[in-house]
Amino acid sequence: MNIGEASRQSGLPAKTIRYYEEVGLIKPSRAVNGYRDYKERDVHVLRFLQRSRSLGFSIDEARKLLALYGDERRQSEDVRKLARRKVAEIDRKIAQLHSLKRAIGELADRCPGGSGPDCPILEEIAGEHAK
Repeated sequence: MNIGEASRQSGLPAKTIRYYEEVGLIKPSRAVNGYRDYKERDVHVLRFLQRSRSLGFSIDEARKLLALYGDERRQSEDVRKLARRKVAEIDRKIAQLHSLKRAIGELADRCPGGSGPDCPILEEIAGEHAK
């Protein structure tokens, strides 16, 4: 099948499929005319990559998951460790976002919000808060 059909069946844009090929995640065969020729297995891999990326896994993590998926001698503990690391990363990001929310909220609370030009939010961003 051509890239358009692979795109339709996998739900990924052709540009993403080409990128996945460029970074070595997928290796479609080539037809005699040089065009990419996707097989059902390629579409299955594309769907796997799409789902792993939608869960927040990076390209490198998706590569590891794909390798584990293809390894019949894999140990599920390896997959679990990768997932646990991702959960810890998400927890760190959530903590950072809570901290940012708190800091911006405090700045917004200090802003009078009137028609005057004084703005502690802009002063903080400009580094003028210590003056």
